[in-house]
Amino acid sequence: MTDREEPTEQLLELGSDDLRLTLATLGARVHRLRVRDAEGAWRDVVLGLPRVADALDDDAYLGATVGRYANRIARGELVVDGTTHALATNDGGHTLHGGPDGFDRRTWTVVEVGPAAAELELVSPDGDQGFPGTVTVRARFEVRGRTLRTSYAATTDAPTVVSLSSHAYYRLGGEDLAGHELTLHADAYLPVVDGVPTGEVADVTGTPFDLRAGRRPAADLDHPFVVRGCGSGEDEWAPGGPLREVAVLRGHGLVLTVASDQPGVQVYTGGAFSGRFHAPGAGVAIEPQLHPDSPHHAGEPGWPSAELRPDGTYRWTSDISVTPDR
Repeated sequence: MTDREEPTEQLLELGSDDLRLTLATLGARVHRLRVRDAEGAWRDVVLGLPRVADALDDDAYLGATVGRYANRIARGELVVDGTTHALATNDGGHTLHGGPDGFDRRTWTVVEVGPAAAELELVSPDGDQGFPGTVTVRARFEVRGRTLRTSYAATTDAPTVVSLSSHAYYRLGGEDLAGHELTLHADAYLPVVDGVPTGEVADVTGTPFDLRAGRRPAADLDHPFVVRGCGSGEDEWAPGGPLREVAVLRGHGLVLTVASDQPGVQVYTGGAFSGRFHAPGAGVAIEPQLHPDSPHHAGEPGWPSAELRPDGTYRWTSDISVTPDR
């Protein structure tokens, strides 16, 4: 966080009889997500921090809303309408999750709060981290029974790019991902070099990235996937469209299902965790999003556009449902 005071730890408690969300205004962050198991006991299924402010001394983005652009933009270079913008870099010369002072490090304004829902707002000024245009983002969190629905809407006053995501890490029990099985509805993945896609869209068949049948996710997994249905003609979906099931995490008597309207998903098992708050492999982030580095692949087949213009609205919606594994 640059030129900002230490944030106030404002926490909002939302919930139902079976699911309770502790939402932090710092980073519009899922701080705790507790669910009732088959025995009726409460269990926290996300990795959190002792204090929300600890996020300022950590680079794992635990539970945060990440943006202005989730994942990486290569070389911190962005071209919009022929003008090149130099973005702030924070990942080996690349821009990761919006830069060193991204949305995860901002205190969002509470617009509305009730027993089961809250809406937060953030205004990102023109030139923020090098991005053009003033962008206004609304983030809504709503508990519906055993489901947490998160939705984002963003508008701009000048052409820019926007891609947001929720960076929650899930663990259904235990101290790591032992006893967990992840099923991912993705027939293709994006090969990367230093986390940046090469431009190839590769078949998962016969690779370590084939999670279609369900298995324990590898401890070094950190890859973008193409969600089944993206780029398949009439069956293609886009942000703002209907939600489809993306992933299922099963373990320790619970089943967590992720549904989304995004064409891609990053899966990361925390292999770079420092051990200060969590050990490497302590949980798995399942991040629905546009593909990383999409601005450098504008117009290419299979690469949905991240462009946002003043006459449009960026949208992102995801449901996280947790039920007993009966």
